[in-house]
Amino acid sequence: MSQTVHPNRPQCTAGAVADPATLPLMPLDLDAYCAANQPRFLAELVELLRIPSISADPAYAADVRRNAGHVAGAARAAGFSVVEIVETEGHPAVYAEAITDPALPTVLVYGHHDVQPVDPLDEWVSPPFEPQVRDGRLYARGAVDDKGQVFMHLKAVEAHMRTRGRLPVNLRLLVEGEEEIGSVHFEQLVETMGERLTADVAVISDTGIFARDVPSLTVGLRGLAGVEVEVRGPSLDLHSGVFGGAVQNPVDALARMLASLRDPVTGRVTVAGFYDDVVEPTEAERAAYRSLPFDESAFRKVAGGIGATVGEEGWSVLERRWVRPTLEINGIWGGYQGPGAKTIIPAHAGAKISCRLVPNQRPDVIGRLVAEALHAATPPGVTCEVEVRHGGNPVITPADHPAVRAASRAMGSVFGREPVIIREGGSIPPVEVFQRVLGIQSVLVGVGLPDDCIHAPNEKFDLDHYAMGIRILARLWDEVAAEMGDQRRVPSADK
Repeated sequence: MSQTVHPNRPQCTAGAVADPATLPLMPLDLDAYCAANQPRFLAELVELLRIPSISADPAYAADVRRNAGHVAGAARAAGFSVVEIVETEGHPAVYAEAITDPALPTVLVYGHHDVQPVDPLDEWVSPPFEPQVRDGRLYARGAVDDKGQVFMHLKAVEAHMRTRGRLPVNLRLLVEGEEEIGSVHFEQLVETMGERLTADVAVISDTGIFARDVPSLTVGLRGLAGVEVEVRGPSLDLHSGVFGGAVQNPVDALARMLASLRDPVTGRVTVAGFYDDVVEPTEAERAAYRSLPFDESAFRKVAGGIGATVGEEGWSVLERRWVRPTLEINGIWGGYQGPGAKTIIPAHAGAKISCRLVPNQRPDVIGRLVAEALHAATPPGVTCEVEVRHGGNPVITPADHPAVRAASRAMGSVFGREPVIIREGGSIPPVEVFQRVLGIQSVLVGVGLPDDCIHAPNEKFDLDHYAMGIRILARLWDEVAAEMGDQRRVPSADK
């Protein structure tokens, strides 16, 4: 049950639940409890996956809200003492907490309960919101991104509550409903909740591991800067026979401007100052990346069957994806696009550009530098307008951070081998918000696989990884308590 609450004053709508410590405990350890209850853990996840919580489509707004209520109920059942649905200007979030003892370390767990659209629907083997298990894999939209991995956290908490009656740390849980549309109201939500999100570290399970046999922890994410450029020439489309050769063509001008942004031989971005603030990876990091079992031919296949990889000279494919900045043209338009021919000099042309950033690059600086480079490359006869889009900072958590050490032991104990430390080429905006607004760092403890087809038809979650993920997170809280017990930040007593 939920009610509408003011977005600037989060309130408890799901209510407190009975103290799990008063319930009869199961005479099992964490692993045994998880194993005994794994069929139920799967069945409960299946019910959540039936809800089409597509945040991008207004037609599904009621389903996103219903989904938030389902997550809140699952958090209450897991043993969180306070569970709330928190309104935003968009889709609702779910907040929960289990404060065991203010003297213990406090962890903020983040996830999202919304999912991507399902198009193209005809490429799904089974309907995206009718979960189906095939060959040890659970197929459904949101199976791994991120409903399944959120549920791993809830079941790990349940395991502690039902076997021990309490957690060895304090937990705060925030599950948003807008991650798949860019977390558009997330920063406002975090600023509004303020001290209620105070924690020593954040743990996020919205990522995967390097490969099935290679467990890994992600400690770095690239940032993002974007610009949109429009080139204008004549005030209207002109006849190419009458005016061709005497009037600057905006499409031709734009093509040459875009081409000037990167050296075609070295692959380096030619924008002045682009690399000035880049923090280079250490030789130890580069050696660690070289030791990973990376299969370039398999990567080319996953990338759509491309014939060759390209990129900045002197860097491996993994390094180009993880630790080097990029400049990509995401879209370009101009002129006639219909069938047949229309011999014109178009009046205008445009393009969208995105740059992935690494420490210590800043999106506002990079956006300005790219805009300056485009203006400088604009030929006579056309004008250029550039809009710098909102971006995000790159983030990195030191590999020797106590939470990373704790997560490494927890993951290693379940996989039977120590995880490698990696970075990811993409961006997760909440990680950057936590670091910038709350001053806390994050460790990404996900167990998805590269072939999980997130954002694509036939998304899946391997059932053995779902089970291992629950065990890893259940063990993680003991490891965090041991590792960070003397580095705690006392949580606010305000509810």
